[in-house]
Amino acid sequence: MTETAVSIRERLAFLADAAARIGTRLDPAESARALVGALVPRLASAASVYLQESLFGQRDFADDLRLAAGPKQPEEAAHAAMAAGGALCHGQLLALPMKVRGRTLGAVLLEGHLSDEADMLMIGQLVAQAALAADNAHRYRQEAAAADTLQRSMLPNRLPRFAGVEITHRYLPASDHARVGGDWFDAIGLPGSRVALVVGDVMGHGMRSAAIMGQLRTSVQTLAALDLPPDQVLRQLDGLAQGLGENHLATCMYAVYDPVARRCTFANAGHLPPILVRADGRAELLDVPEGVPIGVGGVAFEPIEFPVCDGDRLVMCTDGLIEVRGEDITSGLENLRNALDGRRLTLDAQCDDVLRHLQIDDRSDDVAVLMADLTGIPAANVARWMLEPRRTTPSRIRRLIRATLNSWDLTDHIEITELLATEVVTNAVRFAGRPIELRLVQTEHLLVEVMDDEHTLPVLRDAHDDDEGGRGLQLVSRLARRWGATRTTSGKIVWFELTV
Repeated sequence: MTETAVSIRERLAFLADAAARIGTRLDPAESARALVGALVPRLASAASVYLQESLFGQRDFADDLRLAAGPKQPEEAAHAAMAAGGALCHGQLLALPMKVRGRTLGAVLLEGHLSDEADMLMIGQLVAQAALAADNAHRYRQEAAAADTLQRSMLPNRLPRFAGVEITHRYLPASDHARVGGDWFDAIGLPGSRVALVVGDVMGHGMRSAAIMGQLRTSVQTLAALDLPPDQVLRQLDGLAQGLGENHLATCMYAVYDPVARRCTFANAGHLPPILVRADGRAELLDVPEGVPIGVGGVAFEPIEFPVCDGDRLVMCTDGLIEVRGEDITSGLENLRNALDGRRLTLDAQCDDVLRHLQIDDRSDDVAVLMADLTGIPAANVARWMLEPRRTTPSRIRRLIRATLNSWDLTDHIEITELLATEVVTNAVRFAGRPIELRLVQTEHLLVEVMDDEHTLPVLRDAHDDDEGGRGLQLVSRLARRWGATRTTSGKIVWFELTV
């Protein structure tokens, strides 16, 4: 092989190695340092790289440069090269602009004797590679920042307060900001003082996953408002996900806590099982059927119900909390269970302790954690009656309400409660074929529920002066804090709440 051929081969090998080191960086400053390392000492005695501040997340001013790598050299030479759009020589100083995709990102300044035209070609190639890498890193960061902003904007900053349960949460983005994912969590109030607790994870990362997460979270809230059973929520969500297009998969755990009955009902779509920390400190993985991810389609989800006690703590999370490279998911779940077992810290302290214990500072995936202390609603704050649907039932209900609210020291609310309950019960008496159930629940609000075996839901509409009906629901709508109607397997529930 001739000496010239050997020289060309060595140059090509050098270029390939240097380009690989420069082009694999996701930080403009690191790309600049890799460029300086490639140039010095083989092609120059010294090299400096100036980059626009916009590449570091600052405002985009064309004249605002930052020394990214190498010794400080005259910044004016960098500006001159950028303005000229080509190489400029100042004695032993060579200035080259860094251009890519029609943009000028900065300039490279080199000192020393440049031996031949081949060296100049190599320098130009390396500078172009560094410019491309810096621009790619900048775009990558911009997309990641936008995805992170999008994701955070679609997650609740604060969860609502509910009777019978205390809730806290944490969301942490991945350490690698470009790996923004689709983790989400939620707590949604349901009729009957129940609460839906939700944790989900869209597979994949980036803006697309964050956008899909927002659509699924909104869909869950809409389905929860219909008070569908947990398995039906996931079934409907699965159908909606398929409508978004192919390859939109997500895992989701949907739980409903009833603080009166003290029961939790779960349905799972391929998500991690929840952990229940009993009041005595024992932490146990709940055996919830695993199910398949949302978006697979055509698969039923199996609900399962667990009794819970006041003082129990429910923990739900996404896999970013427990995944460790080289270990299976079972080990991660056991590590989480051990971190919870035997500890009775406050809710917020427990959440922070788990994050510290599992050492997730260098996580490669985002993390969502939802913890809930299940405190229940005292039996003394609940009153329930079964009544035959007779003409005398409304008057009997008024007497029961009066006696109960007197015992609860809510005498100021007797009149309005009697009025609205009478309107709802009168409608139930007209259509019910079996006993009507009336339930009162006292928390921060007074909840009144009327259950019957008729499936047709009442509809709020304007009542004209000559209409015989329709004014009952108008009264309820105007005077109650909120109200609603939900179908059940045996009929319906009409309910309203008053602020107390």
